[in-house]
Amino acid sequence: MSFPVQRPRRLRQDSRLRKMIRQISVEPQQLIYPLFVVEGLEKTREISAMPGQMHWPVSQIHEPVAAAMKNGVEAFILFGVPSAKNSDGSCAARPDSVVCEAIRNIRQHCPEAYIITDVCLCAYTTHGHCGVLDASGCVDNDPSLSLLANMALAHVKAGADMVAPSDMMDGRVGAIRKLLDAEGFSQVPIMAYSAKYASSFYGPFREAAGSAPGKGDRRGYQMDFAVSRDAMTELQLDLEEGADILMVKPGIAYLDILAEARRQFSCPLAVYQVSGEYSMIKAAAEKGWVNERQVALESLIAMRRAGADLILTYFAPQVAGWLREEKN
Repeated sequence: MSFPVQRPRRLRQDSRLRKMIRQISVEPQQLIYPLFVVEGLEKTREISAMPGQMHWPVSQIHEPVAAAMKNGVEAFILFGVPSAKNSDGSCAARPDSVVCEAIRNIRQHCPEAYIITDVCLCAYTTHGHCGVLDASGCVDNDPSLSLLANMALAHVKAGADMVAPSDMMDGRVGAIRKLLDAEGFSQVPIMAYSAKYASSFYGPFREAAGSAPGKGDRRGYQMDFAVSRDAMTELQLDLEEGADILMVKPGIAYLDILAEARRQFSCPLAVYQVSGEYSMIKAAAEKGWVNERQVALESLIAMRRAGADLILTYFAPQVAGWLREEKN
């Protein structure tokens, strides 16, 4: 039947009814808050390219965790910025690495926090790539796998609840799963950055993590944003190797990939609202061009609508606070 019998606006005119029939929501427990912890740092400093985000000393890393938990955020992913690097990134697997020390600090002050660690060598290598280099200067996939696995193991031994490999080396999920199982950590889940694209949206993160490659770029191992057909293959391979949660990264420009993943996979899916997405919203809001709260929430709802169960976002504590206000 058509107009005037059918009037879709009837269900939109009352705010109470709109709330009653909404399909999608965002809850604090669905958000994962990324944090940057810097070795040797004495006091916090703001990350210039990411307004409101900080570099945290190891001794203070529990503070943003505790603050976010008060508003219902339960999960956090740690990115380490070491004071020294080496050619193969093996320093990332030290039991006293910046991430391992941060985990212990959080465990002491916020024992209920769910701690996830990013597993990648880029911030720990002198060349800034996500794996070791061969004689020609190209990333050498297979020798990188044991280094990544040892890094993940160090994090788990320090108390991490979950590890999240983001390097995009082929076979790294299987290598990590095999080592964790062999060491008695078969219960520790893996959240794999499975469909991770070589994106310009990562720009602010490179400053935050000090992880920009010295030469070349990461297009040889991160995915081409002009190709969509291999995304499901990457997701399937990681699932077969032992991943428990699959991730699409970045977020808002890759909702088609996320939606297709939701159609094909029943496991939990995560999406990363990356630094560039965050910083663009912040910059536009500072100019008065958009409403920060409304745009941030709309973008997260879009990711949930496309199929995300979990969202990594720098807005996590802000959003949790906004949601708490709405309920009160």
